[in-house]
Amino acid sequence: MMTVEISVIAPTLNERENVPRLIELLDAALAGRRWEVIFVDDNSTDGTQDQVMACAADDPRVRLIERVGRRGLSSACIEGFLSSSAEHVAVIDADLQHDERVLPQMLDAFAKDPSLDIVVGSRFVEGGGLGDWGKLRIAASNFAKSLSYLVVPQKVTDPMSGFFMVRRTSFRNVVPNLSGRGFKILLDILCTAGKDFKMKELPYEFKTRQWGESKLNSTVMVEYVALLADKSFGKILPLRFIMFIMMGLVGAGVNVAILAVLYGGGMLGFMTSHIIGALAAMAVNFFLNNTFTYSDKKLTGLRLMSGMMLFYVLCSFGLFFNVLVAERVVDAAGSWVLAGFLGAVVGAVWNYATNTTLNWRA
Repeated sequence: MMTVEISVIAPTLNERENVPRLIELLDAALAGRRWEVIFVDDNSTDGTQDQVMACAADDPRVRLIERVGRRGLSSACIEGFLSSSAEHVAVIDADLQHDERVLPQMLDAFAKDPSLDIVVGSRFVEGGGLGDWGKLRIAASNFAKSLSYLVVPQKVTDPMSGFFMVRRTSFRNVVPNLSGRGFKILLDILCTAGKDFKMKELPYEFKTRQWGESKLNSTVMVEYVALLADKSFGKILPLRFIMFIMMGLVGAGVNVAILAVLYGGGMLGFMTSHIIGALAAMAVNFFLNNTFTYSDKKLTGLRLMSGMMLFYVLCSFGLFFNVLVAERVVDAAGSWVLAGFLGAVVGAVWNYATNTTLNWRA
């Protein structure tokens, strides 16, 4: 059996209608090449897995990795990469918005330059384009791209691209240090690899989605900011802890807002207003953490309600330790600023550690 020249990784979540069409497009684009496509499915509910298996029954070049209890485009790509034995591995969206005709050009680029590590499909070099994107989406993309330049060491026009090909041996060198969270696997790779990762960009025109629904939502944006934070501070603090603190700050804002309305508006006394604000902040923190911080371990159904009750209990202990430490420090050092800070740190670490271990356990 001849060795596969290229593995194309296609992460899927409810993309049933696109599966056979993508296979047809790859077959035409990679004619004469030894290729395979690996669909990595995050437990789709529309029968995407069945569609892939039906196609695989007629075409041995089609493979399926079915993930249950795990989600996320970046981690899906990583699993797909590691399941391949091909020399080159590409990522393409199953929504048919990437131009599969660029794949042979990417392979040719590797053949011409054996020192290349990665070839990126770019919408921003000459010949590329954003298709029918509206002004708001273009502005949001440009803003996100500008933020990425704070952490990406290479000069790249499209660090947000989800369409690229990497040499498998080069990828294996960086995979132990990848974040694996969120939706921007290229950004993760480039930040981790550093300046010595040799790159080339090729233009492509972003196409219009034909079937399925866009996965762009608030979770994607929060995960993106978290990835940037991880690449900036990840060696000091775990990404999940950074996100936990970010959600906590939102909760603190809710607490202050409720205090301002109830106590500042003369509706209730301070203690009553503070208790209501604290309970509301805990509820907000729980749902934000469940949605973003622990998106890969998201609680649902009855487990959601019991998880919320446990969150209240654990965070109540965190509040107790917060006050206890702050009281001791202010008595010993006389600094309310230092006392408040250390108390908050102890409370945050307790809340994070106990909730990670007991509430959102694997």
